[in-house]
Amino acid sequence: MRLAFILDPLASLATYKDSSLAIMRAASKRGHSLFVAEQGGLFLRQDQARLMVHDFRFIEGKSWYEIGEAHETAPESFDAVIMRKDPPFDNEFLYSTYLLEIAADQGARVFNDPISLRDWNEKLGVARFPQFAPEFIVTREHSLIRAFLAEHQDIVVKPLDGMGGSSIFRLTRNDPNISVILETITEHGSRTIMAQRYLPQIVDGDKRIILVDGKPLPYALARIPLAGETRGNLAAGGKGVAQPLTNRDREIAETVGQVMQENGLFLVGLDVIGEHLTEVNVTSPTGMVEIAAQTDCDPAEIFMDALEQRLSATERTEKT
Repeated sequence: MRLAFILDPLASLATYKDSSLAIMRAASKRGHSLFVAEQGGLFLRQDQARLMVHDFRFIEGKSWYEIGEAHETAPESFDAVIMRKDPPFDNEFLYSTYLLEIAADQGARVFNDPISLRDWNEKLGVARFPQFAPEFIVTREHSLIRAFLAEHQDIVVKPLDGMGGSSIFRLTRNDPNISVILETITEHGSRTIMAQRYLPQIVDGDKRIILVDGKPLPYALARIPLAGETRGNLAAGGKGVAQPLTNRDREIAETVGQVMQENGLFLVGLDVIGEHLTEVNVTSPTGMVEIAAQTDCDPAEIFMDALEQRLSATERTEKT
């Protein structure tokens, strides 16, 4: 198969833990041809979606990869186009979903579905599953956030477009910095944010559950915060510990997974703290390498198995 990956710049990827590279290595071992592009490589030529790609292959040594000269091609010429650009979900990311939607209409097989990438905000996704979510409010009004804080005493506030734990604050009723934190995170009331009830179970880890084509892996990656830290994100210094799914984890994952599959969200990362779903990550969920290193489960191989099955089924359907 010919697989095109839309990535952040290769030089910026953490080769020892990047999930996109893990998937690409698994694909390479199976003999598939790899191509890479950056977000700016997506464009329209008149009404036709186009993609500027480089041939890619892994090599041994410090350089670790080789790429060919950039060349323009049609996205539908690939067996799959895999969108793995990291957040933030800014206007450029939004425009990319529009271009990928046009490409999909012209026959490209895009993972994850670009319309669903656009529609499923990673923070607001929990609103689709209120039975699993902690108490939360989404607003830019300081008075509403203060009332929510007064009710729950201990909350976290976070932007709707962040990643890696950036700009997440914990607030308690007696915090002397409430005003400045709210002014900062809402940009003086001009930016909508989410506030959630603080979950003390965070000390046991913010669990990342990976869904592949709607089905959960048997292990979650619990991101355990550093001492004195309220964020478990690996980017914020959390320690990743693979753990078997609990019954509650499975209940959440199987319910959400069915909806993800129906919406063309092939690779999804759920964030679960204690008994609660806190985020639905659809852009470029990570954690594959850590799970593979600590268990007998290889998420990248599972991803490739599922992708090959999906593409084979699509090909059979197109021929009938």
